[in-house]
Amino acid sequence: MARILLIEDDPGVRTTVERLLSSAGHKVILAADGWEGVRLFRANPADLVITDLVMPNQDGIETIAALKREFPNVPIIAISGMTAKQGTLSAARHLGAVAVLEKPFTNEDLVKVVREALGS
Repeated sequence: MARILLIEDDPGVRTTVERLLSSAGHKVILAADGWEGVRLFRANPADLVITDLVMPNQDGIETIAALKREFPNVPIIAISGMTAKQGTLSAARHLGAVAVLEKPFTNEDLVKVVREALGS
């Protein structure tokens, strides 16, 4: 079981992903934006971070950069509804995200990417 920090501003997506990962045996900590996510991670680091890229207050790109500056070894999965053509997902990978998923993604895809990111 891993501790996973999920940073997602959409309550529906947040709930769906939390349920999926909890049913897979993980402990999921929730944050509604990047600022809250970084604050929660500093207080109690997780084994993995999953962050949306387009959020209010602090977007996912800023969040990945902040986490990687302070915690360079934390694996991060970036998720976004923005198309890869807009460069957001590739920017996330360039900043150190171990994987990127474009919304909508399947439950199976998410579980597989989480398993790979955790090295299990």
